[in-house]
Amino acid sequence: MQQPRASHVDYCEKENRVTHRSATACYVLASLCAASTVMAQEVVSTQDALIELERSWNAAVYQRDVEHIETLLADDFIATYDDGSRGDKARELELIAGFNQQVESAVQEDFTVQLYDDTAVVWFTLRIVGIRQGQRAELTLRYTDVWLQRNGRWQCVSSHSTRVPSR
Repeated sequence: MQQPRASHVDYCEKENRVTHRSATACYVLASLCAASTVMAQEVVSTQDALIELERSWNAAVYQRDVEHIETLLADDFIATYDDGSRGDKARELELIAGFNQQVESAVQEDFTVQLYDDTAVVWFTLRIVGIRQGQRAELTLRYTDVWLQRNGRWQCVSSHSTRVPSR
């Protein structure tokens, strides 16, 4: 009976070690990919949550839902409006309570969300179509909002709007 050659045995043992190492490497790589996917999903989820907060704020303005907006704004909230004036949380809520414009459509688009630990900056464009002084009017605004996560929820601390000139 012929014994396997030593080189064949050595080769098989080396191949098993290589296969084991490859399997381990694949497992580690798959684990890292899964972890990065979970982290990416968390970022996307946070970004989506902030966009949804922006959308709910916008909808609440047209419904004059002061209570909802009050929950979104931090007590130290400051807004810079498109005319250059500034207002605090009380002023923002006062403006919303008195809102009486006829809006046919309001579309928020071009969202960009940048996260910095417990802080986020949200940029977007708001296109509004409505009736102003009996005439159809269109207005485009660009917003930059700063949100902080406090006590487990996001609150807006700053909002800045800029009117985009008509073409």
